[in-house]
Amino acid sequence: MTHTNNRYTSYSRVILPILCLAGVIMLGACSQKNNNISELQQEVWKNPEDTAAMLRLGNAYAQQNRYDEAEETYKNALALDPELDAAYHSLGAVSFNRQDYPRAREWFSLHLERSPKDSLRLYDLGNALMQMKAYAEAADAYGEAIDNSRSFTEAHYNLAVCFIKTGRMDEARQIYNWLLDKNNYLAVSLQNHLQGGKQAD
Repeated sequence: MTHTNNRYTSYSRVILPILCLAGVIMLGACSQKNNNISELQQEVWKNPEDTAAMLRLGNAYAQQNRYDEAEETYKNALALDPELDAAYHSLGAVSFNRQDYPRAREWFSLHLERSPKDSLRLYDLGNALMQMKAYAEAADAYGEAIDNSRSFTEAHYNLAVCFIKTGRMDEARQIYNWLLDKNNYLAVSLQNHLQGGKQAD
């Protein structure tokens, strides 16, 4: 579920093996990444007003799980340009990866305020809320994301999980039936949740 500027999901058990494999592959490129960070640091030092360079540096830090440095860099970029949309998202992602879900919710909420109908922003907020076990609120966010993007299979999946957690089994099964035609991989994962019924927190 690591994330810099790519999207992540709340169904970590589904994607964890893929991410673990990617982590093993990335280990071989660590020295190259360190060189890249040094180059980006130099670029920011030479151009201290360049927020795009700061974002690139923050992303490079985040890719190496150097979250303190990533957060500081994103905040510095945001201080220079409060309208820098990507910085809000990146700060939310850093908090999410640190498992500081309340803080992730704050940043994702600020990001959503800038484009309230954006499905991916609603999805991000839903993911933070789900990790906080605020399932009803998460369901609302996923539902709005789906309203604006009907084919958003991951949002449907997470919405179904929220329904299961809150005992809304019929609605969860409806989503399961829909996923059978749209994404069998997610449908199989959802079936496991359905077989367990309402989950204990």
